[in-house]
Amino acid sequence: MTALDQMVGFPQQQYGANAGQARLVARNVSAWFGTKKVLERISLNMEPGQVSALIGPSGCGKSTFLRILNRLHELVPVAALSGSVELDGENIYGPTASVTRTRLKIGMVFQKPNPFPSMSIAQNVLAGLRLSGTKVHNRDALVQECLERAGLWKETRNRLNESGYSLSGGQQQRLCIARALAVRPRVLLLDEPCSALDPISTGVIEETIRELCRDVTIVIVTHNMQQAQRISDTCALFLIDDEGKPGYIVESGPTDQMFSRPNDPRTADYVNGRFG
Repeated sequence: MTALDQMVGFPQQQYGANAGQARLVARNVSAWFGTKKVLERISLNMEPGQVSALIGPSGCGKSTFLRILNRLHELVPVAALSGSVELDGENIYGPTASVTRTRLKIGMVFQKPNPFPSMSIAQNVLAGLRLSGTKVHNRDALVQECLERAGLWKETRNRLNESGYSLSGGQQQRLCIARALAVRPRVLLLDEPCSALDPISTGVIEETIRELCRDVTIVIVTHNMQQAQRISDTCALFLIDDEGKPGYIVESGPTDQMFSRPNDPRTADYVNGRFG
């Protein structure tokens, strides 16, 4: 157990030195909203310490799949799914699996930065811990560590009591990443985290993602093919055959192979901008 883990109060068996090296596996996942099927038998390995990019046109189910990976899909009253999602071999949808514990282990950062407007920068970092009832012995050390890992400490160290809304858009997104990191997730899900950001902010967040994947397994949805090439280790291409049909994976594999020598001609067409 690290010194910081002891200060935060996390148990050693779940948050030891290798806690971040998690393997996430989806097996034959299908999903519905009411009677409409939106995903068809998705199987995908998201390997420890890597960045897995989900690519494909809008409306093919990438964000829905991402939400399934930490049980946000079930918050929609008419949502349903079949199949399984396993974190290190344990089904997060199993009858004894805790939703709260699952979402602590598999964090989520959304497309639009969403810092809590009534909280300071420091309070935003600690918000997830407070909501989960996790005891923190040294808040200052934890805030600094998470902001450093999110690449935001130098810009905020003298502004910790200011509102999170006082930050720029790119800084707010990194604050949301810091907030997600504070609960020590095994996996971090990012849903188009740079789509509304300028190139400089995008570059900083991409650097942050590559740093974080040393400890945390990362899954990112992106429509930016150059970004997928820059930051991901593996890619999965989602498509739909016709409007109203469910999304499915055409092909997945190492990013360099997907972009330079894909097995399916549809993959070559998409990554080279011929559709989508």
